[in-house]
Amino acid sequence: MTSPNTRVHFDPTAMDGGAFYRVLNSIVVPRPIAWVGTRSAEGVVNLAPHSFYTVACVSPPVVQFTSVGRKDTLDNVEATGEFTVSLTPEWLFEQVNATGTDFPHGVSEAEEVGVALEPSERVGVPRVAESPVAVECTLHSTVRLGDSTVVFGRVELISVWESAVEGGRPRIERLRPLARLGGNEWTALGEVKEIKRIPYRRWSEDPAIGEQLRGQ
Repeated sequence: MTSPNTRVHFDPTAMDGGAFYRVLNSIVVPRPIAWVGTRSAEGVVNLAPHSFYTVACVSPPVVQFTSVGRKDTLDNVEATGEFTVSLTPEWLFEQVNATGTDFPHGVSEAEEVGVALEPSERVGVPRVAESPVAVECTLHSTVRLGDSTVVFGRVELISVWESAVEGGRPRIERLRPLARLGGNEWTALGEVKEIKRIPYRRWSEDPAIGEQLRGQ
């Protein structure tokens, strides 16, 4: 009988790029979504979801997202040097998905989908009005890796709805962010668990902590 823990191997050198991409997307989960707002040199606003998104640096604050292939978002960022990232909340699920449609060049996804925008504070690119969080960025740098380009944006300002802030920080249950999984799968906020890190001093003084974990 085959063990349930027998591993299936996915070798990128033995698979075509699309098939391996689908595997990669299915295991790097859940992924936060950067709802990136940009403006073209001609003034057309672009709004697109990018699920390869994370924090790149704390000081200075830098966020990053990856453009797979050459898209309007990347062209606009390089042309104007600025962009916004709006958090994708659960209540805008269908709109977030629809802004990923391959509209023709020069078409504003926000207008087509009916996403309300509002002016940002520090950059000339609007943010999503119905999103509780907006990150305003100026272009730090880009790095080309194969068929993709990683975009690094220096954070100039983060604006959060007052109703979502408590104790000096945004509260996750009030943001209700969406996240991407594999294939066409998405997820919303489920069970939230809290646990403190264990200081080494406590670990060394109380052997029962390690014994309990090793015994699980």
